[in-house]
This record gives sequence, structure tokens and C-alpha cells, in this order.
Amino acid sequence: MAMSPAWFDEGMAHIWLPYAQMQTAPLSLPVVSTQGSTITLADGRVLVDGVASWWTAAHGYNHPHIQEAVSKQLAVMPHVMFGGLVHEQALTLAARLCKIAPAGLSRVFFGDSGSVAVEIALKIALQYWRNKGKHHKDRFLCFSHGYHGDTLGAMAVSDPERGLHKAFRTAVVKQFVVDIPSDEYAFEELDSLLKGFHTQIAGMIIEPLVQGAGGMKFHSADVLAELHRLAKKHQILFIADEIATGFGRTGSLFACEEAGLAPDIFCLGKALTGGAMTLGATLVQEEIFAAFLSEDFDHAFMHGPTFMANPLACAAANASLDLFEREPRLRQVEAIEAQMLKQLEPCRGMAGVVDVRVKGAIGVVQMEAGVDVMALRPRFVEEGVWVRPFGDIIYLAPALTISAEELAVLTGAVVKVVSGISVPV
Repeated sequence: MAMSPAWFDEGMAHIWLPYAQMQTAPLSLPVVSTQGSTITLADGRVLVDGVASWWTAAHGYNHPHIQEAVSKQLAVMPHVMFGGLVHEQALTLAARLCKIAPAGLSRVFFGDSGSVAVEIALKIALQYWRNKGKHHKDRFLCFSHGYHGDTLGAMAVSDPERGLHKAFRTAVVKQFVVDIPSDEYAFEELDSLLKGFHTQIAGMIIEPLVQGAGGMKFHSADVLAELHRLAKKHQILFIADEIATGFGRTGSLFACEEAGLAPDIFCLGKALTGGAMTLGATLVQEEIFAAFLSEDFDHAFMHGPTFMANPLACAAANASLDLFEREPRLRQVEAIEAQMLKQLEPCRGMAGVVDVRVKGAIGVVQMEAGVDVMALRPRFVEEGVWVRPFGDIIYLAPALTISAEELAVLTGAVVKVVSGISVPV
């Protein structure tokens, strides 16, 4: 790499980076600008972004409509507290989200990140039952390979044995963790478990159709619908975490649509603002909201992030919704899916490859357990792309606006790198 800018050398002496062993991690790449589906580095190299900044930049980077909306909002009101005060951007966004969300979701509580949206969902579920006099419903059912965020509550409902949270397993509340059922027998076992413990379980939480950071594991709409049916059968709130899957990523605007279900609680984040800045939203059915209405102040929901409903973030989210209304995002996802299905397929017969799967704008090449996919990250940079393999997968989740030519660069890089992997015997 060419000589790095002064801000890079000075700052790297003080920064603590995410998901990195700072003693051994290679130097991060200094970025000076973004545009569309590309990232420009300080040394002049331009990378095609295959992960849309953790699946957030649905419309690509620097979309002028979002930039204009944020700029206008910045000039009049960057922020105002949401306690006792409201503003147009937040109220407009809440109304618009309720119109496009699954049926019956009629109230929106804003947070400042996806993880916080999950925390809010869990707290709402727990207090809902407390307000209804069922204090013993204080646990959650969640799923193997699940990931819902890095805050303590979110970690508690993520897979405790896999992934990122092993160091904290003794600090979080233990929940009911099961595999996602894949056949009739497994569903019968889950039904039996819920029958025995439904008096303790406040909610069931799942990432619909695609479990993201847990390994890009897919399940069918029929499986999702049956999980929802069992939750309703046993009086357990159904929480859909669509932070990663929402806003077109799986092929529908929201993954729950494919199963024809409306969750009790619905979490949004990531692409909510088109990737421009952080914002989370937790939507609930009117029945859930009504359980917090009382002459007793203790029944109120006591949560309030300082920057909740930030006007700049809400302006970005409203602009992002404009784009989903005006531009053919879901048709673009169809095209991305078809192209990845075709262009990633050659990986299937290569050494070390366990599976190749595509869902919407998500493409996955799953490797054997012995392959060190993390070590492949520099190889992708050499190929002119930004791809972040983890666990046992190499995956693509590009901007929904990526061109066919740019996507071909990404899929070509994956095929080339995978073909060069030396598999341990």
C-alpha cells in the first residue's frame, strides 16, 4: 500500500476495532470516499463493495435523494429530544412504516440501532405480560445460529454456543435455544416443549427466512409460518427481527410477507435509512400497545434512548422509503438473484465447498469447517472487491442498485478465490 495519510497513522495508534484481535489483525484499509457500489481507498484503489457496509446501503452509497433530504434537515434541526417533544420527520416515518409493514403493526418505538431495536422488543414483550399479570413469563425461545445484536439482551437471545458471544455466556440470562425445525418430527418436539414451558416463555424471536451473522442459514416460508402458528397456539409473542432481512434483501420488501404472517413485534434497522446513518425501529400490534395504557404510571414503557427518532436519521429513512416507492428495487433484487444463481454455481463442484445458495440479494458459498475463510479477505482486496468472509462462509450482499457489470466482478472474484483454495486433507 502507498504511504498512508497522517490521520490514519495517528488514529490507528488509538482506535479499538470491532470483531478484531488487535494484536494480530492486519491493518485496516483507509477509505476516503464511497459512491454507488464502490469504495475508494486512500492509495487510489477502488473496490466493488460486496457487502453494502453490513447490508445497509440498499440504494448504494451517496444517493443524491437521501443526501438532499439529510442536508435540508441538517439546516433546520439536526436533533431534538423525543421526550415531551415530537417532530415531523419521526411522525411521518412512523405512519409510513405502519402502512408498509405486515398487517396490524400500528405503533412504532424508535431506537438508535438495530441491536437497541431488539432490546426494546424484548423489554416490550416482558412488560406486556407483566402488565397483564403474568410475571412468570420472563424467558424467550430463540434458535441455533441466531444473531440479534451485541448488547446484553440481544446476546441472550442469540446462539450462545456459536458465533461472537462465547465470552459473555455466563453474563446473560439463559433462554430456551432450539434448532429451527426442519421436519414434522422436529415440529412435534417443539410443540411439546412449548406446551410444557409456555407459562415461562414471553416471546419467540427469529430472523425470518435468513439467519444473517449466524452463518447465512436459510429456512423456508412454510417453516416460518409454522413457527408463527405454534407461537400463537401457546400464547407466546412472535418477534420478527428483520434488521438484516428487511427492505428487499430477501426478495420481498419484508421477509415475513413470504410466509403471509404478521408478527406481534417487528424489528427494523440496517437499511432503514438506506445505510446513511444509524436508526432502529420496533413496531407492535395495537393489542400490545394497549397493554401499556393505564392510570398506573408503572404500566408505561420506561425506555428512551437519548438520540431516538433523531431528525437527520428519520429524514434519511423517509428519503429511503421514497426510493423504494419510486424505483424498481424488488425487480433489481430479482435480477441480482438470477445473476448470482448462475455465476456462483461453478463454485459448487470445487474442493472444500459444502453448499452454494442464493436468496434474493444474498449469495453464499459455504466451505468445509477446516478452511480458514478469514484468511481469504486480503485475496479479495487483491481482486478489487470488498468481501468479508466469516465462519465457514463467503457471502455477497451487495447494494440493490449494483450494476450487472459490478456484480459480475464480485461473483468472478468469489469463483477465482474459491478455486484457488488449498483444502486440508
